Amino acid sequence: MTQSTDIRRTALNLAAHGVPVLPLRRGKRPFYNCPQCTGSACGDRPHMKAAGPCRCPRPCHAWAAATTDLAVLTSPGWEQAWRQAVAVAYHPAGAGLTVLDLDNPASVDWARQTLPATRTVATTRGEHWIYRGTMPSANAVRPGVDIKSRSTYARWLSPGTGVLIDLPSAVRALVVKEETTPARGGVVSSLHKHATWDRTVATGCRHTPRFVLTGLERGLAMVRSHTESGAGSQAFGVAQFIAAQHAKCPGPCDLDALGRQIVEAAVAVGVPEPYAHRAVTRGLHSGPGRAA
Repeated sequence: MTQSTDIRRTALNLAAHGVPVLPLRRGKRPFYNCPQCTGSACGDRPHMKAAGPCRCPRPCHAWAAATTDLAVLTSPGWEQAWRQAVAVAYHPAGAGLTVLDLDNPASVDWARQTLPATRTVATTRGEHWIYRGTMPSANAVRPGVDIKSRSTYARWLSPGTGVLIDLPSAVRALVVKEETTPARGGVVSSLHKHATWDRTVATGCRHTPRFVLTGLERGLAMVRSHTESGAGSQAFGVAQFIAAQHAKCPGPCDLDALGRQIVEAAVAVGVPEPYAHRAVTRGLHSGPGRAA
């Protein structure tokens, strides 16, 4: 019996129990979209954020392709993917679940001290804590902690151990709802405006001021472009990217000053200041970059 046969059998068994599944390729990633679906040319699947008419017979669109339909899972359009698959993934919210992905021993210790015990699954580096109920997904809600529920996938590892309990408020509270109503007449904020990056403070940065400030301006422009929604998430991504650029610097790099400017940009398009601070701080500290 081949590995691909075992993977497919596992997927079909999960689907029979109401868990929407999809195959993962090498690197434990979803399969690439087919040419007709690349770049959302198909209009996307009906239940995606950009709801569209796509009913592609292949496992395109990552988590959105997850299904419990045995006819689809055993169809010719999925057969080649199963033959190449290295693992099974599932859509947690599609099964009415939320997965707290604890990526290291420190995050596992935090969960054990803070959250009610539930079903747990051992992972390579930590644990998955699984709760009954769904919520928005979010990355880096704490160091080493991601939430996987709606609009995402989680890798199936095992049924786990322990009693499944309802999603507690303590987990829901880890994700702060972003309000992105565009600011009108200015934003009330405690921020000190026009924070600047200073080479005399960033004495351990290996980059030139031009490199740092050019990258920052590009990131700020990306945040400012989200005038209707998503500015907070974009601020997190920009902060995370900037931190990664300084990962090999001996430090200090004065990333706090860069972070303040990202916060200012997010607040300027209507993101509540506490949310903006939280998103940027997580971005700066979620990777190997230095925040000094």
